Amino acid sequence: MESTTIAVDLAKSVFQIAVSPQPGQVRLERRLTRDRFLPFFAQQPPATVLLEACGSAHHWARELQRFGHEVRLLPAHDVHRYVRRNKTDRGDAKALLEAARNDEIRPVPVKSVDQQTIASLHRLRTTWLATRTSRLNTVRGLLREFGIVIPVGAQHVVPMVHALGDDARVPPLLQSVLAATATEIRALDAQLDAVDQQIAQLARAHPTAVLLQSVPGIGALTATALVAAVGDIHRFPSGRHFASFLGLTAKEASSGEQRHLGAISKRGDGYLRMLLIHGGRSLLWSAKQRRRPDALRAWGLRLEQRRGHNVAAVAVANKLARIVWAVWRHGTPYRGGAVPD
Repeated sequence: MESTTIAVDLAKSVFQIAVSPQPGQVRLERRLTRDRFLPFFAQQPPATVLLEACGSAHHWARELQRFGHEVRLLPAHDVHRYVRRNKTDRGDAKALLEAARNDEIRPVPVKSVDQQTIASLHRLRTTWLATRTSRLNTVRGLLREFGIVIPVGAQHVVPMVHALGDDARVPPLLQSVLAATATEIRALDAQLDAVDQQIAQLARAHPTAVLLQSVPGIGALTATALVAAVGDIHRFPSGRHFASFLGLTAKEASSGEQRHLGAISKRGDGYLRMLLIHGGRSLLWSAKQRRRPDALRAWGLRLEQRRGHNVAAVAVANKLARIVWAVWRHGTPYRGGAVPD
C-alpha cells in the first residue's frame, strides 16, 4: 500500500479520484463532492497524490500534506498530452497517472502561504496597472474624436478631464462620464501606491529579497516576485538551468551535425521574464550615466553597440538571472568591480 498513487482531477465542486496500486492499473475510481474530499484522504494510508498545477492546486496540496501524503503537482500542459480520446474527468485523472511515470516531467513545487500571498499582491498590482492603462487610453481616444489631444504622459490625463468644464467641444453628457472615469483613475493610483508600499515593506523585511537586491537591476518588485515564484533555488543545479526556467535561453533547432540557436524560448513565467528584462534596460541606462561602469555594465554597453538595445537588454537579463542564482544559492551579496583601465 505504500506505493499507492492517487490521481485527482481538481474542480470547483466535484473531484474525480483514481487510485492505482501499481503502474498501469486503476483499482478504484470515485467522484467526490467538495465536503467529502478531505475526509476521504484522511482515511487513506500515506500515498503519492497527483494533482494538476492549476487553480487551487497549491491550497489542496498543503491540505493533503497534513495527512502525511506526498503531493506532486504536474504541469497541466504536460498532462494534457496523455489524455486519450475525449476530454473527461475520468480521462484527466488517468492522464495524471500516465504522466507521473515520465521522469522527464518535473513536478511543480508546492507554494507556501507566504509565497502565494506575495504572488497575489503582484497579481493585483498587475491587474490594477492594466486597468489604469486601459482607462487612460480610452479617455485619450474619446477626446481625440472631439479634437482634443492630451500631451504625452499619464499625469496629463486627469487634469485635462477636470479642465473640460469650459470646453464647448465636449458635450455635457460625455463630460460627466469622463469625470467618473477620472475618479476611477485616481482610485487606481491610490491602490497602486498602497500595494507598492506593501511590496517595498516586504522587500525590506524578507532576508532573501534583501540579498537579491544587492544585484544591480534587481529592485523590490523583482526580488519579491522571484521569492514568490521560485521558492527553493537549490532545485536548479546551475545558473543556466535557472535562466532556462525563466525562458531567457536560446531556443534550439538542431539535427545531426548542424546546430542552430534562435531567439529566447520565452518559456516559463512571463511576468518574471518581463521584470528581469526591465532590470536589464535600467542597468544599461545607468551604465551610460557612469564614467567608470563596472564589469557587468561595461559588458552590456559593448553588446548594445554591437547588437542594439533590445538584444542587449535581453542578454543582460539572462546574465542577471545567472547572477541571481549564484547570489541566492551561495547566500552571499553581489560584489561587482570596476573595469580596469
